[in-house]
Amino acid sequence: MYMDAQSPEVSLGTTRRRLAVLGGVGLVLGGIGGVAADMVVHLVGLISNLALLHRFGWQLPDLRHYHPTPVLLAVAVGGALVVVGLARWSPIIKGHGIPESLKAILFRDSRIMPRAAVAKPISAAVAMGTGGPFGAEGPIIVTGAAVGSLIGQLVPVSPAERRILLAAGAAAGVAGVFATPVAAVVLAFELLLFEHSLRSLVPLVLATSVAAALHDVLIAPHPLFAVVHPLVFHVTQLPLFAVLGLAAGALAVVLNRGLFAVEAGFRRLPVPE
Repeated sequence: MYMDAQSPEVSLGTTRRRLAVLGGVGLVLGGIGGVAADMVVHLVGLISNLALLHRFGWQLPDLRHYHPTPVLLAVAVGGALVVVGLARWSPIIKGHGIPESLKAILFRDSRIMPRAAVAKPISAAVAMGTGGPFGAEGPIIVTGAAVGSLIGQLVPVSPAERRILLAAGAAAGVAGVFATPVAAVVLAFELLLFEHSLRSLVPLVLATSVAAALHDVLIAPHPLFAVVHPLVFHVTQLPLFAVLGLAAGALAVVLNRGLFAVEAGFRRLPVPE
């Protein structure tokens, strides 16, 4: 739709002044997300060093030469019990991250309990630090989303604007941990936002840019999973990538359905939670 150059509206009824406010909050969320990412990474490092290597340290340990012993079983069970206790205090951390954020967006006007911002990173750090096969993407999404939602509950914003702040917080967390600002924006647009507009893009870009910059300062001057060697391939190898994509897609279906089937089986067990 054509817009008059003198019109104060810039995107879906949002004025320039309002867009500047959302952008300013995006900058704040980027700073919080970057700091939260640093705390999560170093908390995982602390628990990993204490639980697995029996030493004190904040950096992620190199486990290439780590040889597990039967003691690891007790460590893993102990970590699981801690996570169970945290889940009793904050039930939202039972999920995988993104589904819980979507549920908050769809059914609670993008409102997430503040305790999720505390319980989720701690539970994730304990689970990963005690040998659990988990990653940081789900926990940092919930943590950042909870912070964005909390700010959206403290300042006067509409439910649509609160959704943008929730998504910006989640994207900032991802960019802060992995130093992937573009991928974080795409992730938020694909999964957490139901609009592709200027008013949602500006806070996202500002938040992820600040968080990724803080990753370079606080964690490491490179992505968490850096590609050391350049990717070189010939055009004749492209069909192999298609085969790889089909295999990965099929494996994703099996993994998702298997995960939900196991969860449903545990819920049917004749024992209390």
